[in-house]
Amino acid sequence: MDKYIFDETNGLWYEMIGDYYFPCLTVPAEEEQPVGVWGQRHKRYLKEHRPALYNALLLSGKLNSFLADIDQQAQKRMDTIIQQMAQGITEVMKAADPMAWVGRMNNIQKCAREMVGEEIIYV
Repeated sequence: MDKYIFDETNGLWYEMIGDYYFPCLTVPAEEEQPVGVWGQRHKRYLKEHRPALYNALLLSGKLNSFLADIDQQAQKRMDTIIQQMAQGITEVMKAADPMAWVGRMNNIQKCAREMVGEEIIYV
């Protein structure tokens, strides 16, 4: 018996492993792109709550680019929200009462993270 056979009806190669033929399937090569914190969070969400979409993206070779795109969108949205919410917080306030400034900025960042999570990451 041959180690490899080709099935013309479906266009797949099969490899003999033990007594059975298994299809020789490979995942398409994917372009490496950096995936940040937001992309990793969305990946974890997809794995846990949307496994069909996660597997479809993984097997099509589009997962990394999808996560990189989500990461960029989330980071832009985060920057925009922080900028809009920090309109009244000035350098004068920072110089006058640094601890109050830090507290307000931390509160704004936390609110922005929650908003980005609800709008982009966990949907």
